[in-house]
Amino acid sequence: MTDIVGKLWGFCHTLRHDGIDYGDYIEQLTYLLFLKMIEEKGAEIPLEYAWPVLREKSGVDLTDHYMKTLRELGKQKGMLGDIYGGAMSRFSNPVNLKRLVNLIDEIEWTALKVDVKAAAYEGLLEKSASEGKKGAGQYFTPRILIQTIVRCVQPDPRKTEDFTIHDPAAGTGGFLVCAYEWLMKKAKGALGHTDAKRILTATYSGTELVPRPRRLALMNLYLHGIEANIYLGDAIYEPKKGGPYECIMTNPPFGTKGANQAPTRDDFTIATSNKQLNFVQHVMSILKPGGRAAIVVPDNVLFADQAGEVFKILMEDCDLHTVLRLPNGTFTPYSPGTKTNVIFFTKGYSTENLWVYDARTNIPRITKKDRPLTPQHFAEFEVCYGRNPNGQGKRDPKKSKEDRWRSFHISEVKERDFKIDGLKWLRDELLGDGDELPEPEELAADAIVELEGAIEKLNTILSLLENSNSERPITLNGASA
Repeated sequence: MTDIVGKLWGFCHTLRHDGIDYGDYIEQLTYLLFLKMIEEKGAEIPLEYAWPVLREKSGVDLTDHYMKTLRELGKQKGMLGDIYGGAMSRFSNPVNLKRLVNLIDEIEWTALKVDVKAAAYEGLLEKSASEGKKGAGQYFTPRILIQTIVRCVQPDPRKTEDFTIHDPAAGTGGFLVCAYEWLMKKAKGALGHTDAKRILTATYSGTELVPRPRRLALMNLYLHGIEANIYLGDAIYEPKKGGPYECIMTNPPFGTKGANQAPTRDDFTIATSNKQLNFVQHVMSILKPGGRAAIVVPDNVLFADQAGEVFKILMEDCDLHTVLRLPNGTFTPYSPGTKTNVIFFTKGYSTENLWVYDARTNIPRITKKDRPLTPQHFAEFEVCYGRNPNGQGKRDPKKSKEDRWRSFHISEVKERDFKIDGLKWLRDELLGDGDELPEPEELAADAIVELEGAIEKLNTILSLLENSNSERPITLNGASA
């Protein structure tokens, strides 16, 4: 697998001179790789656009045929249309395209074990995500964090025949893939024939707003043998599709880009333009009674304007049993300055006690090379969380050696107006350490969060003033009109 990743990724550096960035490269690789595997499997495809025809061409004939192939395959139904819909070639140099075709042709992909070719593709996604602003970082959640979440939530579709797993911000499909990998480990690599067909075709689904990561997610899942339905659309502003779901795990996009107004949805109790708060409401809406969810949220979601209102409803309708405060730099190098948390809840039970695990205070900042994120960062948390996926097992604060695990009664949360960012008890000894000063990008990110919060509050005040002025009677010379 390492050899495959190294070979394919090494060619990416050559393509950069042709104006093809990392994200473009992975996308073009997906088109060609999928076409090669279709040929290996003997699947139906218009013969004039099959892999052998593409492989035999060169020069301008190759680039012209490749563009036509993408265009025509995008018109097909099913997985072909999903992968190639709207696809465009980024190659201007036919020599580079020919070389990539030859590289892919050297490997018999379908002969590789599922875990090998899937891991190779994931390795390419991870490399792409770590490469600058044009990478796939905004759609990629660190694998170590996802695996911890999955082990806690235990998304086991063998429990019931209608068990469904969903990610409303699917990105490149990391949560869905990890959920399946966890299942296969639990099942020791063997599913019953009936279970296998249902699980591989009707269990995993998601929504993704942007075409490129949706393509990558479909390919990622396909390499694992999963025929997932990844809907292309806006999970928040469009009418909800599908559901309700038994299990939802997601990492909604950070920031406020695109969130200009509150969505007009009858199933949202609180009208807000805050994108992350709307994702929380969306997950509550599409979750089955008794279903469980885990959502990655930035710090500002816990204290933003209207956060208390949303979390009040969440804690009335769901058991918000656990919050994991993530180490600083968890999303390094993808989004290094963002401070984040994971909230775990079960629908249909009101919250009585909220347990918080602080994996941030007095933990050295995560860095790309010297201090990368490791499973050890979350090992104690997983022990504290317990074996019950709904957080209903017996819990003990003594399971944390450094007092990182505490319970707060709902009354304490109410005293803070349901803004749970204030549930802190450890003194940060690293604040005075010059070596642990925030990186410039983190300081900038914090400043942006503060400014976004201030802008949101000003917009709320402006809206109230506009409504007030519209309701005020117009007067002429002191008399009411």
